[in-house]
Amino acid sequence: MSVHREQTQTSASLEANFAEVVPALKPKEAIDEANRCLFCYDAPCIKACPTSIDIPSFIKKIATGNLLGSARTIMEANPVGASCARVCPTEELCEGACVLNHASKPIMIGLLQRHATDWAIKNRQVLFQPGEKNGKRVAIVGGGPAGLSAARELARLGYAVTVFEAREKAGGLNTYGIVSFRLPQEISLWEVQQVEKLGVGIRTNTKVGIDVQPQELLEQYDSVLLAVGMGEVPRLNIEGEELDGVLDAISLVEETKTRPLPDRMFGKKVLVIGAGNTAIDAATSSKRLGAGQVQILYRRTEKEMTCYQFEYEFAKQDGVEFRWLVAPTRIIGENGKVTGLELMRMELGEPDAKGRRKPVPVPDSQFTVETDFVVKAIGQTRHVPLIEAFGLQHHNGIVAVESGTYRTSDPRVYAAGDVIFGGGGTDAMVVDAANHGVRAAQAIHAALSEQRQTV
Repeated sequence: MSVHREQTQTSASLEANFAEVVPALKPKEAIDEANRCLFCYDAPCIKACPTSIDIPSFIKKIATGNLLGSARTIMEANPVGASCARVCPTEELCEGACVLNHASKPIMIGLLQRHATDWAIKNRQVLFQPGEKNGKRVAIVGGGPAGLSAARELARLGYAVTVFEAREKAGGLNTYGIVSFRLPQEISLWEVQQVEKLGVGIRTNTKVGIDVQPQELLEQYDSVLLAVGMGEVPRLNIEGEELDGVLDAISLVEETKTRPLPDRMFGKKVLVIGAGNTAIDAATSSKRLGAGQVQILYRRTEKEMTCYQFEYEFAKQDGVEFRWLVAPTRIIGENGKVTGLELMRMELGEPDAKGRRKPVPVPDSQFTVETDFVVKAIGQTRHVPLIEAFGLQHHNGIVAVESGTYRTSDPRVYAAGDVIFGGGGTDAMVVDAANHGVRAAQAIHAALSEQRQTV
């Protein structure tokens, strides 16, 4: 067999590894599942959804063959509802609240939501129209789930909206940061198109603070919404971090979504540091890139990890191993490349500010593990310089906002999404960001409407 043919087969195999792992419902399966719904009057599933989608209504429309109406009901409440159909922890939210949990099994709400939105995508539906122009302009900094949701809502209310996005494409986490076998990039980009078709201007490759200054936005727009999400993975601050083979989990996932899939991990050993959802994505991506052994290292235990339970189970099914109560102390290398990782054993002490027991090093417990790659997945930095350039009050990069209004310390500036989320024991969800964006847009509308009435 020629080298070219081997490379072609390898490439095809990798592509197959990154195809969606959860199959869609077939039309009859969707109708049968929809007809199981009790269409509760005071539906607990609606209350469990952060964006309050009218779940019985969209399911009933599927049952009656009205897929356009179903998709509109979903996207009306959640402007990134097609993505959320795939990435929401439904067993903890809507499906977890389904009354049928006590009788048989919950309605497959996530798959039904995907069925309706997939139909809209396949049939190139434009679900909403812009509102009558009101003469007001709003700038949105960040084109992720929160920013897009706010842009969609404001455009329907008649505002001239411009989104400033630092990346080549909008969509944020959904476009770049969630593995393709869970969320294909084209789903997120369809949601971006839905927003653009409302007349929203999206200026990509534009960094606020570099290409355009905060003061310019404050002067040129009636309101500004800060929805920049999170930054890069921070440094481990240990010896050897500059070696070839030390990777950033976010960059690794992005690479699998935006470039030809690399073959550098075939048969290699990979260690992933961290136990959040991004760590899981990095580990499962590594397995699907052909790594022979992948281990997740976490300084606490299974009980304290922040990833979703379904992500944890999926990783184990993919062959990812977990090592608890260990922390990295030194990355070892030869000739500029990673060859191993020195670890220290940990034990749990008193609870920290988030309520999780704090890991404490065990003296003289260092040991070394051989590896070819070390992947950092220990959270993300905050956009503190940009926040301070706007002159906003914040706590360690978490912007302070008024409860219910999303207004910051500057009454002209609002904030939504990950930039205001923090301090809890779990990561923010995409659906939380969508909810923040919609609510912030409504608050901006209320404030600007009040200004017009008093002029």
